[in-house]
Amino acid sequence: MSSNQQIPPLVQEQLAKLQQTQQNLQSILAQKQQLEFDKLETEKALEELQKVNDDDMVFKHAGTILIKSNKKDLIEELDEKKELAKTKASLLTKQEERLKITLKEGETKIQEMIKNQSVAGTQQPQHDESRK
Repeated sequence: MSSNQQIPPLVQEQLAKLQQTQQNLQSILAQKQQLEFDKLETEKALEELQKVNDDDMVFKHAGTILIKSNKKDLIEELDEKKELAKTKASLLTKQEERLKITLKEGETKIQEMIKNQSVAGTQQPQHDESRK
């Protein structure tokens, strides 16, 4: 397409959908990255808790404060948190896969629309020479 041609409204609409899908994918990837960070942090905390004696005093953070807890409860809480993160990561991975498929389909659709538009634009109407 030359620069003086306008992008057809249908192609513009598909491009907007494609951009929205790309933004959604970026959001999913950012969430997955944060979950991975949280998982590693939780695993590190569990490792440290395993080193502590059962009767030692342990604390957990709640916002900007520390709260006294016991080792057993804290391990259960962290295991739950880890399992929840695993479930969320699985869901995000499925969403990521669906979005990637949607992106590929959208790209293909746009390429076809542009191809069809350029083919239609290059076809010249045939003139009937016998009419002259």
